[in-house]
Amino acid sequence: MALFAVFQTTFLLALLPLRTYESEVLSEPLLLTPESLKVSVNSTRQRLHLQWTVHSLAYHQELKMVFQIQISRFKTSNVIWVENYRTTVKRNRVLHWSWESKLPLECAAHFIRMRSMVDDARIPKPGFWSNWSSWEEADAQNSLGHDPLLVFPKDKLVEEGSNVTICYVSRIHRDNISCYLEGVQIYGEQLDRSVSAFELKNVSFIRKRGTNVFCKVDQGGALGGIVLFVSKVLEEPKDFSCETQDLKTLTCTWDPGSDTGLSKQPSQSYTLFESFSGKKTLCKHRNWCNWQVAQDSQETYNFTLVAENYLRKRSVSILFNLTQRVHPMTPYNLFPKNVGATNATMTWKVHSIGNNSTLLCQLELLAEGKVIQQHNVSIKVNGEYLLSELEPDTEYVARVRCAYTNHFWKWSELISQKFNTAEAAPSEAPDVWRNMKMVSGHPTVSLFWKPLSKVHANGKILFYNVIVENLDKPSRLEVLSIPAPTRSTELTLDQCSYQIHVTAHNSVGPSPASVIVISGDPGNEEVESGRVNGTEDGFSVSWKPQSGDATGYVVEWCDGPQDLPCALQWKNLGPNTTSTVISSGAFRPGVRYNFRIYEISAKRMAHLLEKKAGYLEELAPSDNPQVVMSNLTSHSFTLSWKDYSTESQPGFIQGYHVYLKPKAGEQCPPAFEKTVLPEDSLCCKHTIDNPEQKTFVVENLQPESVYEFFVTAYTSVGEGPLDAFTKITTLDEYSHILIRIILPMIFCVLIVMIICYLKHQWLKEKCYPDIPDPYKSSVLSLIKSKMLLKL
Repeated sequence: MALFAVFQTTFLLALLPLRTYESEVLSEPLLLTPESLKVSVNSTRQRLHLQWTVHSLAYHQELKMVFQIQISRFKTSNVIWVENYRTTVKRNRVLHWSWESKLPLECAAHFIRMRSMVDDARIPKPGFWSNWSSWEEADAQNSLGHDPLLVFPKDKLVEEGSNVTICYVSRIHRDNISCYLEGVQIYGEQLDRSVSAFELKNVSFIRKRGTNVFCKVDQGGALGGIVLFVSKVLEEPKDFSCETQDLKTLTCTWDPGSDTGLSKQPSQSYTLFESFSGKKTLCKHRNWCNWQVAQDSQETYNFTLVAENYLRKRSVSILFNLTQRVHPMTPYNLFPKNVGATNATMTWKVHSIGNNSTLLCQLELLAEGKVIQQHNVSIKVNGEYLLSELEPDTEYVARVRCAYTNHFWKWSELISQKFNTAEAAPSEAPDVWRNMKMVSGHPTVSLFWKPLSKVHANGKILFYNVIVENLDKPSRLEVLSIPAPTRSTELTLDQCSYQIHVTAHNSVGPSPASVIVISGDPGNEEVESGRVNGTEDGFSVSWKPQSGDATGYVVEWCDGPQDLPCALQWKNLGPNTTSTVISSGAFRPGVRYNFRIYEISAKRMAHLLEKKAGYLEELAPSDNPQVVMSNLTSHSFTLSWKDYSTESQPGFIQGYHVYLKPKAGEQCPPAFEKTVLPEDSLCCKHTIDNPEQKTFVVENLQPESVYEFFVTAYTSVGEGPLDAFTKITTLDEYSHILIRIILPMIFCVLIVMIICYLKHQWLKEKCYPDIPDPYKSSVLSLIKSKMLLKL
């Protein structure tokens, strides 16, 4: 006990002087001047580093202090930066502070000084600043060399969108120095006689090799430059997610965004850190990383993905349960077996996920790119499912994907397999029609049929069988086999009635038969023709039934113009149908299409019911009638155009317009009305509203007058083209009287001349007979012959 008392007394005696010192220090203002200030330059990062100490503190004393730092440029009086730096100070502790300069340090000398003040709550009296330290100079120009023109900063690395200050140092002190950014001149501020600075705002990424900046003396050839490396801004990783396929390895993926790599700086790096285990791994890839699942049955994971490059760092985190992030591997060995015409069995295998886990697999069946069946199957290792209700001879695609049953996260990737079902006999009879005509006195039937659709063909059609049965002579059968893809044949028959069966055959068998009956006496069925209007959808054709036992109707037409050969088209309709719309991509405006509606009787015979004609769109006539003028008189003449075909026109002819131009000042005849032609000339016009009338008498004209006429047809759209007018002059009013006198006189003169010609020999002998020629006498000939003999 005595020993303890001695020790306590000794401790109190030692502590008393210290407390006495502290009370004295704290009772008076402390003025602690920074000492041993040193400045260093980091040109790479363009930073000034300061370090100093405070020696005046007591041995164990610790105070909070503030240091005011001044930085001057070029000269000590040019202060450019003042900052208060607060920290806790101990005796002989080295303090550090750094400052980044916007202006490259190589372009100017910098001067630094500081003073301090105690800023501790334990000091009751207000603090006072200490004396300034002496100025310390930091001059990076001492190691620049002797080049006449230098540009800074060298190999500066910044982010896109940053502001950058560049400068040049000229050793030749000339004012005619120009600077360029990627060939475009830039302008800046002259800081002193040999230094100028340029501020580049919002710099953009140009290329990975950097952006070129250079300066040159306009006269003299001195040149200096730098490469400014502009990096894309490091993005926060997007869509960060982790999953496992086998509960053994986690695969984490993310979208890294833009690559910030440059020739001077590598691409950003990624580190994966797990907080519960405290482990981390440096990822080898930019967008994914593997993590080995812990063997201690850890189920919950808290990952932080850190993206980092030279300039900045970003991170994202994710928390999840391992069993809720299972993404199974793709199934394999998907094959069809026991494939028939309407069913097939699909089999496949899956990769196990440990602990004999169950997978839910989705089997999809596709036809022509569309999903037509979907089935869910729970399996452990092997899968099997029977697909039914399939179409024969059809290509299908089966595909399978699987998911973890306990906690659904994602479907696996799909595996697919093509297969074809087997063929079956055609399920529908061919659509058959006929066209009858007389050739050399014998009825000839052109038989047509449409190809079966893929749904009804159930395979590749190989040939068609045509069986011709004579109903008047039942024992006679004629069988024709026509190879596909031919879809027509021609039959020459006699005056008997025939029943024709047509079947389509594939490798399995025949289709049901189409039956059509041809009458022995086809006759000439005459029905009235009607009109049908065309619309954007086609022709709307309707008819009235004639009998109550019809088994159907057939509408027949030709896609092309009626004067050109084309394939016969038809449409089969049910017995309760009385209208339909006929559409075809071959229909054209201005073409007349003729439709024939047939009624099919219970005996499978076709009877013509109605005829229709129409235009998809009517047009104005394409040509005008060829007009013949006749019966010209002094007051009238007749026009006729009987050879004008109305059916070949691009619209229904509703009538004709007769145009007449009288001489100037003359009124229009009573049947005409005044009108104005397109060229603004006046004319007389008469409308004929009967398209069958193809003659017209122009009356009430003036004698010996010149008229011009022109005839054109018109439809509901308009009239034909305006052609040239034909001129004609009416006769004199009295010319018919003169003709009545002169014609008989001429007739009489002609009769007299004919009689004189026929009787001229008789008149000659009676009125002036021939006188004999003495030189043609026979006596004279005898005398001449004797004289010749004597000679």
